[in-house]
Amino acid sequence: MNITVSIVSHGHGAEALALLDELSALTGQGVRRLLLTLNQLEPELASAVRQRSYSYELILIENTSPLGFGANHNRAFARDADLGASEAFAVFNPDLHLRGNPLKGMARALVDMPLAGAVYPRQVDTAGAPSDSERLVPTPRRLLARYLGGRRHEVVDGDRPEWVNAACMLLRREAYEQIGGFDESYHMYCEDVDLCLRLQLAGWSLVRADDAIVEHAAQRASHRNPRHLAWHVASLCKLWGSAAYREWTKSAEKQSYRI
Repeated sequence: MNITVSIVSHGHGAEALALLDELSALTGQGVRRLLLTLNQLEPELASAVRQRSYSYELILIENTSPLGFGANHNRAFARDADLGASEAFAVFNPDLHLRGNPLKGMARALVDMPLAGAVYPRQVDTAGAPSDSERLVPTPRRLLARYLGGRRHEVVDGDRPEWVNAACMLLRREAYEQIGGFDESYHMYCEDVDLCLRLQLAGWSLVRADDAIVEHAAQRASHRNPRHLAWHVASLCKLWGSAAYREWTKSAEKQSYRI
């Protein structure tokens, strides 16, 4: 399967460079093309990637002004189409570390499951413990239970998360294109929740590739930075007022999902 990977660096420098090397070293299922977007000036990273050679075609995009998470990946998706689209489009955070070749299992799941719109790996932290990358939709009731009721960890019913974070995700091109990619009006948070809801409402499924593993240490900036907290709250309010959220909650109530 042909795969294009989109990575956005916002001052990630050495972390992004290390991930590029890890992806270039993959054997078996590899990367056809990689679009690296520098969302702020990073002359050292730009110089380093220009001096190296990779096993994939590298496209370097240098923004003159920062764009949001979704906007950057949507532009990478469009650029990939202009260059000759791959069958699948992967969104990778620059601070990921690969354990083995996660693309192998993810690509196989996409091929084997025609209705899989997005395939994701198991995410672990630096100590190898599972992360909470699979979640239920953050309704007001759930957030109150989580932060005021002491329920710090969500419980996902069975193997059916309602959304997964976009730190590492392999998307079927047809599915991404059908829903119009990420909603660029989300500044930083909840764009992955919205994407997952719209994928499922359009008839696509979220599939975990159990044999694919990546290491990701979530930053949780909104827990420490008031500015990020404000962005997070604004994004939640936007999500709760969206057509996708309203349609999802109506559908979930009909199916007796726990809201």
